[in-house]
Amino acid sequence: MNNTSYLKCFLPARCILFLIIFVAGAFISDRKISGISNWWSIIASAVNILTILFLVISAKKTGSSYRELIGYEKGKTPVKKMILLIVGFIFIGMAGLYAAGFVCYGVLPYSSPMMVEPIPLIFAILNIAVLPVTTALAEDGLYLGGGVNQIKNKYAAIIVPAFFYSLQHCFIPTMFDARYMIYRFISFLPLTVIFCIHYHKKRDPLPIMIAHAILDLATAMTILATSADHSLYEKMINM
Repeated sequence: MNNTSYLKCFLPARCILFLIIFVAGAFISDRKISGISNWWSIIASAVNILTILFLVISAKKTGSSYRELIGYEKGKTPVKKMILLIVGFIFIGMAGLYAAGFVCYGVLPYSSPMMVEPIPLIFAILNIAVLPVTTALAEDGLYLGGGVNQIKNKYAAIIVPAFFYSLQHCFIPTMFDARYMIYRFISFLPLTVIFCIHYHKKRDPLPIMIAHAILDLATAMTILATSADHSLYEKMINM
């Protein structure tokens, strides 16, 4: 354990924060919570930035840095091996999404319509860069650096961070629908478990962060496409 061991207590924080933001946003805008679900990517980017700042400040207070917190070492994994890991992580991530969609909705492939709903085009353009980068830095920083690195028991160091890593997706966006929440949870659980196992063994976050960013980049690009052409979104949800 080190001086940042308290960070493991903050693993549920993003779940709580997303829940509060979506409920408060629906109340303030006088709309149903489903009526603001299309803003999830912007809200996620904002929460990511807050998370990164929290991690940087927490590390700095102990005389450390974000890089040390996450255990980043340049050149730790050979390039060929890193490429294979990234491809493998992306495959597991996509497989988890498709399997969860089939289990929960009986559709293969299934994609939740609200995840690619149009938003104002300027925000969609900005989020192409912001969402993938901040998500990797925030989520991997918290659940790997603040979770896996800070929990002493080797089994708990994988199970607990992976659980909250996946659970947060139930609230991005927040929807009080049991099937939706189960779908979101099991969609990401295989990947978060693999992330935590690999990181626990290798302490190399870079292939995880790159794969994570690529997956979110694909989502951000889809949102950009539907925001630029709303008819595309209509076609997608009617497929």
